[in-house]
Amino acid sequence: MATWTIANLEHNVADGGVTVAHWRATDVDGDYSASRYGTCGFTYDASASDFTPYDDLTESQVLGWCWANGVDQSAIEASLAAKIEADKNPTQASGVPW
Repeated sequence: MATWTIANLEHNVADGGVTVAHWRATDVDGDYSASRYGTCGFTYDASASDFTPYDDLTESQVLGWCWANGVDQSAIEASLAAKIEADKNPTQASGVPW
C-alpha cells in the first residue's frame, strides 16, 4: 500500500489560492521500496463557495484535488508495486563469476 504525501504547495499570497501541489507516493515491502514524485497544477476561483484558502487546507484535501486533476492514483500505485516486484525478482544481472 503506497503512502501519499504533499511535499510542497505553491500558492498566491494575496488570496491563499493554491496553484501547484508537489506530491510523493512511496511503497515499501521489507527491504525494497519505490517512490514517485510529481506536480499537479490547479486553477481556482477565490470567490467560489467551495474555495478553501491555503491556511485552511488539509493534506488529504489536496491529494484529492491531485487525483481528480490527472494524477492517476491506481496506475502510480501499480507501477510502484511492479518496481518492487522487479527488484525482488530480477531477470538481469551483471558482474563476473570470479
